Amino acid sequence: MQNVLKTLKGIYALKEPQLNQLLDLMERIEVPKNQRIIHAESIEKSLFFIEKGIARAFCDGPENQITFWFGMEGDVVFSYNSYINALPGYESVEVLEHSVLYEIKTAALEALFQKDVEFANWGRKLAELELIKTEERLIARLFKTATERYQELLSNDPALIQRIQLGYIASYLGVTQVTLSRIRAEVK
Repeated sequence: MQNVLKTLKGIYALKEPQLNQLLDLMERIEVPKNQRIIHAESIEKSLFFIEKGIARAFCDGPENQITFWFGMEGDVVFSYNSYINALPGYESVEVLEHSVLYEIKTAALEALFQKDVEFANWGRKLAELELIKTEERLIARLFKTATERYQELLSNDPALIQRIQLGYIASYLGVTQVTLSRIRAEVK
């Protein structure tokens, strides 16, 4: 649970008893490769913390799936619309490797938020940090070339490139696999 603990503590400094309350609500689950843990157009009732494994978030386009996020050890996985508004989400999330996740039910988390302002602050900070990451991805997509985004991905998460199918990386970058091959040849 080392990766999850690091993430929980990095979101907002909870006191030890509060951290233990949060941990008590989590259930360790193992998920086989290629299984969806979040389904588009569903109201999701859980958040997941990745202890081991990798995941991708995507939307179904008219002709293919568009990948817009990758998560790995230490990352949080949830549907924003379900978490914040209790409405169906737009995205699906699947694990790309056999994964170990820690699941917490949204209702249990909401009960903690109602009970203690420190938990509410933790939840607010989680949403803020994830929003910043989303904003950074959006700005990169708008203002950086595919080559720059690939180099950034390679620089920030070199292990990610080794663990994910090239088709998903191409989709994430907004290019074809042929273009990604050309980019990879240029970057080497």
